[in-house]
Amino acid sequence: MRSRLFFSSVNDFIGDEIPAYAILSHTWDKGQEVTFDDLIKNSGKSKTGYNKIRFCALQAKRDSLYYFWIDTCCIDKSNNAELSEAIISMFCWYKNAKKCYVYLSDVSSRSSGEGSDAHRRQKPVIRESRWFTRGWTLQELIAPASVKFLSKDRERLGDKSSLT
Repeated sequence: MRSRLFFSSVNDFIGDEIPAYAILSHTWDKGQEVTFDDLIKNSGKSKTGYNKIRFCALQAKRDSLYYFWIDTCCIDKSNNAELSEAIISMFCWYKNAKKCYVYLSDVSSRSSGEGSDAHRRQKPVIRESRWFTRGWTLQELIAPASVKFLSKDRERLGDKSSLT
């Protein structure tokens, strides 16, 4: 399996040479995601999807990980063979990730107040997220050992265990 992981630059790793990495699970904003081509051309910083890259980089750094993988910008979609392999390998990408961050762009943590009552009120809001309506959600929830849910405010909402 070939991988493109990056922190401050795009890196290619092949086979068993893939280092520990984080992965981002998210919903796409049509026309606003940073693509592989954008990264190569050093463009795309004005797209709203660029905020997800910065978010993932900061979260990975907090977790002492030097690499991360995001489907929208780590797959060269102009290469049909690479795109096919990436789709087939998606479960493995998530399973082999050291950490999986679920970025819920439509869930705010700031409106819920403070304390344990806030945590109980937040669960129904999380369930309303469009992240749960995507076709990839189940594998991205089951495959990784560690799944952290984060709000659009970049605040931790819980993890796979605490939100069950």
